[in-house]
Parts: sequence; C-alpha cells; structure tokens
Amino acid sequence: MAAEPLTTSVFVEAEPHEVYEYFTRAEAMVRWMGEYALLDARPGGEFAVDIEGTPVRGRYQTLDPPDRIVFSWGFAGSDELPPGSSTVEVRFVREATGTRVDVVHSGLPPARTPTHAAGWRRYLDRLALEVSGSSVDPGRAGAGQDDEGGRNSSSARA
Repeated sequence: MAAEPLTTSVFVEAEPHEVYEYFTRAEAMVRWMGEYALLDARPGGEFAVDIEGTPVRGRYQTLDPPDRIVFSWGFAGSDELPPGSSTVEVRFVREATGTRVDVVHSGLPPARTPTHAAGWRRYLDRLALEVSGSSVDPGRAGAGQDDEGGRNSSSARA
C-alpha cells in the first residue's frame, strides 16, 4: 500500500525555463542532486541518478517545458521500491521574482516517505542555492558532458 503523496516546494530566483533544465540535463542535475546522472529527457527516456551511492532509476513520462515534468522513480535492486514504482511530478510556477518548484512524489511505500521528505527538502534547498549562483559544493563544479551523437540525452559524473 502506498502512502499519501509527498508534496514539497522551494522558491528559486530564476525563470522557469532555467530551473527546468536542472531536471533534464545531467551536468546540471549533478550540481544539486546526485554524483552521477544519465538523463534522456523525452517521454520513455531514461532517468538515472546515483544519489549518495543509491541508484535511482526510472523513465521520463511527461515533459512540458518549461511548466512540468513527470518521471518514474525507484531504486535499482530494491524489492520495496523497485525502479519505476513511484512517480515524481515537478511543476515550475512563475512568480513575480522567480519560480516556485512544486514536487509531488506519489506511490512511495509508507516506510520510505519520511526519508524521501527529508531528501527532497535537502535537495530542493540545494537546487535553489545552485540556480542562484551560490555553490552548494565547490568540489562538484564543472561535472559532465553530453554523450555522442547530439541526442537529447546526457550523462555526467560529479
């Protein structure tokens, strides 16, 4: 049985299209969340991020730039939360001086909700700092590059 959807938000001092890219470009993703990312930002494309040694795996489901992204989420090798078993919806809402990023994570097992709530809070705060130009971890700047062929996918390692 899944818990109630987890919801959280953060305000970012940037335009929605700027913040959107931090969820679709691997080199941007690893600047605020994860040590490695392989992102194929298209419906059905791979969403793979290693966060503190945990392999998060899923697929992009909906991309509506710069307003909304939906992707599946789970942990490689987990029976409790296998890849693709939960869903993350991210909305980018334009406000007077920036963007409100709303995250709704649904389908989580109840035992995983508290750790995901703390994790999303931590990483969204890091996102706000990174996008504003404040370094969240000076040792992680400049990671990654696009893969060959110019496709709409990228991978990066911090």
